[in-house]
Amino acid sequence: MSTTRAEAMDALRNWSAPGRRAELIAAAWKAGETNVSALAEAARISRPTVYADLRDQGIDPDHRPKGNTVTTTFAPISLEGLTGSAHGDGDVLREAVHRFRAEHPDDNKAGVQEMGRLMAIHETVGWYNTIRPKLQEEQAARAERDRTLHLVEIRWEALADPNSRGSFLHGHQAYVRAVHDARAAIDAWKEKAIPATEVPFAWDRSERNTAYEQIVAAGHPPVEALTIDPAAVAEQLRETLDQAHARRKEIVAETLGLAQSANQ
Repeated sequence: MSTTRAEAMDALRNWSAPGRRAELIAAAWKAGETNVSALAEAARISRPTVYADLRDQGIDPDHRPKGNTVTTTFAPISLEGLTGSAHGDGDVLREAVHRFRAEHPDDNKAGVQEMGRLMAIHETVGWYNTIRPKLQEEQAARAERDRTLHLVEIRWEALADPNSRGSFLHGHQAYVRAVHDARAAIDAWKEKAIPATEVPFAWDRSERNTAYEQIVAAGHPPVEALTIDPAAVAEQLRETLDQAHARRKEIVAETLGLAQSANQ
């Protein structure tokens, strides 16, 4: 959670001035918190009230802020001319070592240390260039997964909207399609998340830690290995989605049964 988003949620949790609730909910939404349940819990109100407050502030809950979009574009980085490529870095390493030895002809120990430092950079940059695009793809798939799960809730809430001018059957069809899309998005996320967990890197040498610190100091975003079990998370999300859908089918069947009885 970004600092702006965290601050917005803290302000929402602490709201007290009359008339400010809707404004604070809108601010949290614009800061990136588009989980309606989280907003409702923070403001101590119901989900329908969150929807009403958002609409009062000119926000369509069906559309998330564009700022939530995660880009998957990644340009491989380099550090001291090293890219982490097993083939491309060979000449750079040899030239750097030869140059260092020419400058320090009588210091073999320093030469060995320099070679270790350069190899650590080579290994760490290679790891960074491998894992970061996989993490970006996982983040983009996660954002889409969360968007579709959010839309399921939007479509379900719309079915109970007494001011809706659309037919119940059309609204229910939109909800069912949203459930279908959410299932597909969960599976798509899992397929992107698994590779992000399969890029091992042993931080067993201080040189690698130093090399990573150089990467971050150069302005490249820090990264953390994904340590979750994507298959287990996906299974839990699917189970939660399917359980809710099963309960809702019972509710819809009861509603339609009452409607049929009233028309007889």
